[in-house]
Amino acid sequence: MEDHDADQKRRREINPSYPFVDQAEWQLAEFLAQRLTQTNINKFLKLDWFKTRARPSFKSADQLFGWIDSLPGGPEWQSTTLEFLNYTTAWPIELIWRDGPEVVKDLFANPIFANHMMYDPHCIMVGAEREYGEFFTGERAFFIQVQLFNQLPEGATMVPIMLASDKTPVTWISGGLEMHPIFLTIGNIQSKVRMKATAHTWHCIRFIPIPKFDVHPDFQMLLHACLFHKCMDVIFAKCKVATKTSEYMPDPTGYLMLSGVHQPFWGDWIYADPRYFLIGDMLHTGYKFFGDHPLKWCKEVVGEEELDACYKAHHKCVSTRHFGSGISHINQMTCREHRDIERTMVAKIAGATNTTPKFIQSIRMLTEFIYQAQSPVHTNSSIHAMVQLLSKFHRLKQAILDAGTRRGKSRTIENFLIPKLELFHSFAGSVKDSSGLIQYSSNISERLLITHCKFPFKRTSRQAKSFTLQVVQILNREEIMHRFNLYTLLQMHGTPHSNAITTEDNIIAETDPTLAWIAHILPDQQHHFHGPRPVRNHFLKGILTAEAKAAFHVTVTPDQRSLTLCDLPYTYSLPDFAAVLTEYINKMSQHGPTMSWTHQTDSIWTWNKFHIQLVSTFQSRVVMPSQVVQAYLPSEAFPLGNCNTVLVQSSENDNIYIAQVHCIFQPIAKTGHTLPHYLEATPLLYIQYFQITSTPDEEPSVGMYRVRQIIHQDGMGQLFRPGAIIALTDVTCAIELIPVFGLKLDRTMTATNSMEVCNEYFLNIFSDKEVFHMMHTDIM
Repeated sequence: MEDHDADQKRRREINPSYPFVDQAEWQLAEFLAQRLTQTNINKFLKLDWFKTRARPSFKSADQLFGWIDSLPGGPEWQSTTLEFLNYTTAWPIELIWRDGPEVVKDLFANPIFANHMMYDPHCIMVGAEREYGEFFTGERAFFIQVQLFNQLPEGATMVPIMLASDKTPVTWISGGLEMHPIFLTIGNIQSKVRMKATAHTWHCIRFIPIPKFDVHPDFQMLLHACLFHKCMDVIFAKCKVATKTSEYMPDPTGYLMLSGVHQPFWGDWIYADPRYFLIGDMLHTGYKFFGDHPLKWCKEVVGEEELDACYKAHHKCVSTRHFGSGISHINQMTCREHRDIERTMVAKIAGATNTTPKFIQSIRMLTEFIYQAQSPVHTNSSIHAMVQLLSKFHRLKQAILDAGTRRGKSRTIENFLIPKLELFHSFAGSVKDSSGLIQYSSNISERLLITHCKFPFKRTSRQAKSFTLQVVQILNREEIMHRFNLYTLLQMHGTPHSNAITTEDNIIAETDPTLAWIAHILPDQQHHFHGPRPVRNHFLKGILTAEAKAAFHVTVTPDQRSLTLCDLPYTYSLPDFAAVLTEYINKMSQHGPTMSWTHQTDSIWTWNKFHIQLVSTFQSRVVMPSQVVQAYLPSEAFPLGNCNTVLVQSSENDNIYIAQVHCIFQPIAKTGHTLPHYLEATPLLYIQYFQITSTPDEEPSVGMYRVRQIIHQDGMGQLFRPGAIIALTDVTCAIELIPVFGLKLDRTMTATNSMEVCNEYFLNIFSDKEVFHMMHTDIM
């Protein structure tokens, strides 16, 4: 707010919300400006309700908008009318834009990102392996630094400009208006922050119209392309100059730094080479490729009805979509739906009618390649492994053609001329040049189309003549209101922004930078800002393993708190529970069981679920979102219970086992009594183990562990699954088991019983990227 004149600055020292009466009136003004049209604001201010109550200090919509417009904002939006010589359009071509270099400066100087910035190319070595993660760890950053070394003075840095765009409808009146929004961010901001659409690291800088020219339809696309390039020149003209001559700009801490920019566009732009900045997109080249091609091949060979039945019978897990109606009826899929289908497909088709081992393995090679490609951190070894996976697919792909699954509209296709498949071959080079591909994924820009583009256009009136002006005003006011909110909050509490620039914690939970910034200086005021739900860091107050590799959380209040040892086996259908608990107590006490808790009279608390949280296998200082492990008792919806599976590390021999959690519990002593540490330190788990029947090497087509339930027979000839008791902290991670459906799915198997009635299961290595990476480190 330093741009204010002396009078406004003086008034704002007394009232931070000036020209509004106070913070409450500013909140009302912001609400009206964001949600009502000018006509409706005037109607609101004329309500009879105000005859007996105090009116706002602004008397009309014009006065309200005038006050907002008088506040300093960021780089201003403007409009420019473009003309094509000798070509006409039904409506004037109005480019809505703001200056690219000014937006770059605004991002570069934002103190909110001070702890998330990088300025120099650097090489990270892990042993003998070089890591490729952020842009500044790639070879392209080093190449540009060498090229600029003799041209720029000491202290210069580069500012990599990243752009994203997609065509989208912004209005639905008069046939609808389509535009090309362009989003901009800078590669100096760390990718883990930059990859969040709601972190305000991406700024919309222009709306390029898509007009209808009065020409033959064959020439429409050509003219649209010419218009696109013309608009880019208008917006980034100053960037091209800065690339050659450099420019001073303040960094987030307020110091001036010399910077040259690169990679915004090609043409006469130094260092702008399409070979480097047109990078493979994980959304379209990865997820949507799988939906457009491998998914269709699997439907053809297995049959839509059979594949639907397998997805319907899949066990429900928290945080992943369950396709209760199958997948064949879905025409338009989101990125998440593509991913959730892809991650279980290999196990679903394994052994199905008409599939061959080579067909399954070819699908697995593509899936592994996509998972390997979206790793946030690469090494030379992982890049080589990624290349090898693609080579193996090409050696196996004839099985797909032999199955007749490559079909066009009227005939079978006998080739693999698929552009997205061809693009896979550029991934290895792109990773070395520009580092991790996942940071350039367009799923961010597709999210931005909703959050940044369509809403402002909905608040315009139906007047075509003033439409462009209205959009410019709305966009400018949005920027002003966002900044004024932050300013008034800091001013009211007398807090300078420099207090927020602190040393990062040793362990970082990913969150929204603005919320984290406010949390440092005004922790009680976070509710004033909206952002993605922060990752709760259970390593701070949760239950930790001995080496602090995992953190656990259960609610303070249990779900059942009045059970006894006599009740629990019947409630949970675990007939051997008492015997197994006695065995555990004898083992832990060395056959000296405690007298402070007795089976007959004391109670047991139980929980339906617990959270387990791990640090990233790629970045050991980053805390991942916690996973939910369920252990619901039998109910009408789940007659056999709803229980998830985990990996367990034995405290006796460090071996890793696969187990299903059936009960989360803790003995509770009477008042005045103290339990021994092995009963009181952490909750306990009743689990049932699985036996590994084959390894990935023995299942080359699927590449997963195959396991089966351990079944014993009692003295009466009854079959049962033996249980065991372990401490909660013996769990190492949550995993997913997928039933081996075989040639044809048994239709009595459903999502409510598939984890109990199936004979064999696959340990799914594709449940998420972290599990995939962990399984490839040979932890078993």
